[in-house]
This record gives sequence, structure tokens and C-alpha cells, in this order.
Amino acid sequence: MTQSENGSPAPVPAPVPAPAASVPGARRAGEQPPGAGERPAGEPPAAPPGPRSRRLLSRVDEAVVSGIVKVSDRALGPYQSAVVRIGFSFTWLVFLLFEWPHRRELYGPDGPWSWELGERLVASNHAFTVLLWSDSAVWFEAVYALAVLSSAALLVGWRTRTMSVLFMVGVLSLQNRSVFMGDGGDNVIHLMAMYLVLTRCGRVWSLDARRARRFGAGSGAGAGGNDLVGIALWSLLGAVLLVATAGGRLSWFGDDGPVLYVGWATFLWGLWLVYGLWWYVTRPADGRAGRENVRRLMDVLGNIVHNAVLLIIMVEVCLIYATAGWYKIQGSRWQDGTAVYYPLHLDYFSPWPALAEVLGSSGLMVLLLTYGTVIVQVAFPFTLFNRRVKNVLLAVMMLEHASIAVILGLPFFSLAMIAADAVFLPTVFLVWIGARASRVAGRLRRGRPREPEGETEPSGASGAVGPARTLVG
Repeated sequence: MTQSENGSPAPVPAPVPAPAASVPGARRAGEQPPGAGERPAGEPPAAPPGPRSRRLLSRVDEAVVSGIVKVSDRALGPYQSAVVRIGFSFTWLVFLLFEWPHRRELYGPDGPWSWELGERLVASNHAFTVLLWSDSAVWFEAVYALAVLSSAALLVGWRTRTMSVLFMVGVLSLQNRSVFMGDGGDNVIHLMAMYLVLTRCGRVWSLDARRARRFGAGSGAGAGGNDLVGIALWSLLGAVLLVATAGGRLSWFGDDGPVLYVGWATFLWGLWLVYGLWWYVTRPADGRAGRENVRRLMDVLGNIVHNAVLLIIMVEVCLIYATAGWYKIQGSRWQDGTAVYYPLHLDYFSPWPALAEVLGSSGLMVLLLTYGTVIVQVAFPFTLFNRRVKNVLLAVMMLEHASIAVILGLPFFSLAMIAADAVFLPTVFLVWIGARASRVAGRLRRGRPREPEGETEPSGASGAVGPARTLVG
């Protein structure tokens, strides 16, 4: 024992532990294994995300998740899609009935565009038409009658899924038989007839919605096993598809289908099988969890496809107006403000010569109509995210098309464009219209007015209700 300078015993120092590096396999506390966290020479250390960055990332993540849920959970814009369905089926039905006395000259065997010319044209442009399957007058009358009946059934929403396909077949068959008989309105009907097949446009304001409310989702007569009419219709169409495919009228692959490398046989048989599977999974529940899972998956996929096609329709309408407006800007007559004057003085576009003369005699009116048309068409796509401005321009465009129908004598073109514009109508306005129509119908029946259809948004997979504020309304 050692002593200090004053003679007291000196404390013995505690033993110092050996360095960790001297012990094989040992590391200091918090030390990472060799090679971990190494950075290239000269690279600064990564700074941890700050509070703002974390909040921004959290909001982006929530927005993405919310968007996915909204798109897949329910079919958006049910009232807008119903109005589009009603508008185009009504326009095509009225046109077919109006041209009934002249149907043979327009699309039939008595027309200037003969069956041989039509066959040669279809062979070159690969358009779809069932009228060229036979040159028989009976076949033409049957196809024309099918077009009329399918338009009427789609208008009232009876068997909407099936009737939308038959409506598309009727539109394509007649228009592609004589392509030189149409105008811009026919082109819009042509496109929308194909889009409606992939939408859930019968959720409201349809006999299908009424039947679903009466029997309940998943009940026998309403949606499943006891639906004898639906089974018979599905079987009949399957037999027709089988005969047409076996006869070589429809191709499986190629460039003559609705999508590149997808033939009409593939597309139509795919729809037929999907409709059959949907009928199977919506039959009365029997406790099978697998079938319920398939039903939910199909419901989600149907919502996604519907919402995607609804967006395509909106983009299509915007493209129509944007291209029309920008092409007008390039014209000298539109630049000097006199373009509207010339169609007002054409006999072909003057069903009311006196009215056209009144409008055409005022230079200020012609100038305002010319510049106003261009401004509205160019500006409309840029106003979609401002509801008030969008609704004002939408009303102006609909009034413009109504005036074109009266002044220039183009009713079917105007009806088609108004039906296309209806995809942007506000949901609140459409619900109000539906409530008013329901009350009027109740008074006409001299009974107690029924509850208005669709006071709330149709429930989706999660059962959520309530009017949705979306881009369309």
C-alpha cells in the first residue's frame, strides 16, 4: 500500500477495462458493423427530412390513398352518365324515327352508296357494320328495327348493359354503311356509343335502378337466379355471336376491332362472358365467401373502368371545343368577325329566312356572335376547375347549340353536342331536376308523389352515401 505526502494511505486506482478493439469480435456501443453507413469520399452526409418535408410527404400519401379509394370505391358521376345515356339514345332514336320514310335511301339498298361500294370501303378502312353481312332487304329492316328498339330501351334504362352494346352495334352498323351521310353530330354519337358500353350509366334514372330498389341488391328476381328475361336475352345473344363467329363475320385479332390487335369477336365475347359472370356472382348469397370476393373485385374493376371512361368523355368534349376554337382563330373570316354572316345567308342552312335575315343584317350582332363563339370554345377547357365560371360557359354553349338547331336547322347535331356537354352539369342541379320530375310524375298519376330518385349518391362498395363534389359537378 502506498502513502500520500501527508502520510495517509493513498486510494488504489480502479482497474481500467481493456479497449473493446482488443477483445476479438467486440464493438463499442452504437458502433455499426464494418462497411455499414460508408459513404463515397467527398459526399456530404444525408440530412434527415425536416418537419415541412414530412408533412408534405404525409399529405401526398394521404391524397394518393384517398384518390385510389375514391376511384375504386364507387362509380363517380352517376347522374352525369345517366344524362349522357339519355341524351344520346334520345338523339339517335329521334333521328331514326324522323328518317324512317327515307331509311332505304340513306342506309339501305335504295341508296346511292350501293352495297358493293360499301363492301369495298369497309374492306379498306376495316370499319364494323353488320349491314354488309347480307344484301337482303329483310336483313336491313331487321337491323334498322334493332337500332330503334335498342335506342328506346337504352333511353328508359331497360337492361342497360345489354342495350348499350346493341345500341353501339346499331350506330356503327348504320353509320359505317354510308359514311358520307353523317356530319359532326354523327361523329360524336359514334364515339359516345362506344364509350357508353364501358360505363355504369344505369345507376340512376333507369328501369334497372327501379328494379334494383324494388327487389334489393342480390335478390333473386332483381339481380340473380330468377331473372328469366335476362337469362333468355343473354342466351339468345350468345347464340347470335356463335353463329356470326362460326360464319367468319367476326375476327378475333387484327386491326378491324375497337382496339388495336383486338378483334370484334374478342371484344363481344369478352363482354358476353363478363356479363354472365356478373349474373353468377350477384345471385342470392349461399354462404360462399369466394363468390362474394369475386363480386367485390368485379365491382371495384367496374368502378375503375367507369370512372376512366367518364374522364375520357370529358377529355373528348374538351378536345372538340379546343380544336374547333383554335382552328377558327386561324381563319380570316373569324379574325375579322364576319364568319357567322355567311351560313346565315345559305338556303341550305336557313329554315327560317326571316330570322336569319334579322340576325345577319346587324353588323354588331354578327361580330358579337363570331367572336363570342371563338372565345367560349377556346376558354371552356381552362375553366373546368372554377365551378362558377364553368357553369356559366356551359349554359352559354348549350344556348348556342339550341340557337344553331333553330336558326341553322341542325337539330340532331345540336342535340348530340348538348348531350355531350351534359357530362359537366352540376350534380346538385341534376338532383333538383330529378326531384322536380318525380313530383310532376306523381301528380300526373294522381297519387302521392314518390320519393325522388337519387337524393343521395348511389352507394358504392363501402356503402358510403352523400353527394360527391367532383370535377363533373
